[in-house]
Amino acid sequence: MAAPTRSNEQGKRSSGRVIARIIWMSIKLLIIPILCIMALIVGLVVGYTVLGDKPLSDVFDSSTWKHMYDLVFAEGG
Repeated sequence: MAAPTRSNEQGKRSSGRVIARIIWMSIKLLIIPILCIMALIVGLVVGYTVLGDKPLSDVFDSSTWKHMYDLVFAEGG
């Protein structure tokens, strides 16, 4: 009497394992953009408050960045 083979059962994956693998791949794909955005925010805060001696609340003010844009792209004469 031979033991039953399990080749059919090993080829199939449980739905929980597939979902866990999808979630893990999503986390791995999203970690780099999230870290880049965090580095950008920390860099803005450090550069504007430490190097520029300005208040922290001005970093996230849109008028500050409009003024910076106008300075950079102004028509020089």
